[in-house]
Amino acid sequence: MRCISAKVFDIDLTKGSIQEKQLPEEYWQLHLGGSGVAARLLYDEGTYAVDPLGPENILVFMNGLFTGTPVPCGCKMAVCAKSPLTGIWGEATVGGYFGAELRKTGYEGFLVRGKAQRPSYLLIENGQVSIREAEDLWGLDTYKTSELLKDRHGEKYEVAAIGPSGEKLVLLAGIMFGGSETRAAGRTGLGAVMGSKNLKAVVIRGTNPVDLFDRPGLVQSIQETVPVIKANTKGLTDFGTAGGVMAVEANGDLSIRNWSLGSWTEGAAKTNGQKIAETVFVSHYGCFACPIRCGKNVRVPVGPFKGQLAHGPEYETTDGFGANLLNEDLDVIVAANDLCNRYGLDTISTSGVIGWAMECYENGLITKEETGGIEITWGNGEAILKLTELIGKREGFGEFLGQGVKRASEQLGGLAVEFAVHTKGLEYAFHDPRAFTSMAANYATANRGACHLEGLTYFAEQGAFPLSLVDFEKEFTRHGHENKAEIAVIMQNFMEAMNNLGLCKFLIRGKDSTSPAIFAQWIHQVTGIPYSKADLMKAGERNFNLKRLFNGKIGITRKDDALPPRLGVHDKESGAAKGSIPYMGKILWDYYRIRGWTPEGIPGKEKLRELGL
Repeated sequence: MRCISAKVFDIDLTKGSIQEKQLPEEYWQLHLGGSGVAARLLYDEGTYAVDPLGPENILVFMNGLFTGTPVPCGCKMAVCAKSPLTGIWGEATVGGYFGAELRKTGYEGFLVRGKAQRPSYLLIENGQVSIREAEDLWGLDTYKTSELLKDRHGEKYEVAAIGPSGEKLVLLAGIMFGGSETRAAGRTGLGAVMGSKNLKAVVIRGTNPVDLFDRPGLVQSIQETVPVIKANTKGLTDFGTAGGVMAVEANGDLSIRNWSLGSWTEGAAKTNGQKIAETVFVSHYGCFACPIRCGKNVRVPVGPFKGQLAHGPEYETTDGFGANLLNEDLDVIVAANDLCNRYGLDTISTSGVIGWAMECYENGLITKEETGGIEITWGNGEAILKLTELIGKREGFGEFLGQGVKRASEQLGGLAVEFAVHTKGLEYAFHDPRAFTSMAANYATANRGACHLEGLTYFAEQGAFPLSLVDFEKEFTRHGHENKAEIAVIMQNFMEAMNNLGLCKFLIRGKDSTSPAIFAQWIHQVTGIPYSKADLMKAGERNFNLKRLFNGKIGITRKDDALPPRLGVHDKESGAAKGSIPYMGKILWDYYRIRGWTPEGIPGKEKLRELGL
């Protein structure tokens, strides 16, 4: 394979050793790259049996097959390990420029084992890796860490870093890339894994050319595709992902007041990407090889970093710190997002656990004495910012919230569990499965927990991605259950393949020009391997099942494939999703049958043989 070296670094921080490993090239043919190859490595290593915060857990950074190539939106890399937040498969995907820089080193990824004796960072320059002392960086936020490391090594070096939350093993901690133009490997607590290893940052620079099998053919295809992508993603270019808040609210898809309300029209009008453009917007930015450029730089209007330049909030953050908390103050949303990026927190889980705490406070399950005097009432901007800060520092009431909604609710018990919105311990991304019930199947079965991106089926149900491109032509209704499991299975397989290729999932807005058939063509043009649409979908299915096998070793079965009570039982009573409650028994029965799993949710032997697992 011309583009893939199949080489990785294997770094043991306990021993201080660095080895180069040549992996079988077939790994990339079977798994495509990214989290697929990472899953193969971690399953074979047996890390499903380790303590997530122990030195035996392995943290894998792995590029997708297209990462760092000219393929549009080929910018993503996967960070994977056993999750300390959920105790199961942990995965976070990140864009920016770090993955492209890794590709130019001539290596596809690196594994980090053990634990350094003192705070350290990794310096990767082409084929050389060194372990450097980082005691002077410990305690700094991610912006300052990136700034100092770029000053030390050069502006062209890319930096991945944890903030104070990762250092203090907050279970909501992520890994932040790109300094103030933040791209986050946010989900499943992998910043805490990095912190448990005394690893503050990774600094990387590559200068090697990226080889391609058929560069002229690939370039011609890209030139035909990019204008279509740009035309179909203009809203993202102009307003970022937060530009969709009003449309999401109109579909009944917005999380409002910890998922308890159905409509919030006036609030949504005050807290969206269009308002960001009118008020705090400074400039656009994009990831490597991206024609969309959905990133937005903003000026922080309030809070401890008022006046500073920062990354603008994405859709999930505007909902999480906005509608989810009944907060109409856009300035607070921007400031909370900035605090999360600086401290190294996942905005989805952080705002999710704050929403849960507000409902508990409202019902007298949490008192002002327990919060340290903070009145955590709905829409209280001052409380939102203070709680975010305390979670990031693991101080006071923030230490309790920083363990996530599952653990916190179980500690309180009783009614608090009813207010906890999670699946398998992961707080929900802010798209409501009652609005598009194929998302109920996706959330219940997604391998890392309540992840919208593992299926992205609400895109498909709205027509943003034509299901005919993945050979689905059956009828369905948004709130029904017929054929919803099949939509979830097909889209999970497709999204898994896109993830493994290192592609941003907004690329599917290109529709016919960015279909599975086109991606298969690009695989051949990049690697020289003949690849079909069927091969692509099969690779996605293989990797989805492989991660399910990882979770199965931990005991995940049908009992864990469930929606929380708030989403599976309660009617929103207003808005476009009024009256919709997913029929989970039927949906899951169909899902397991289509997957070739047992009624207990375990991949069947015949299916595993078919997939070569």
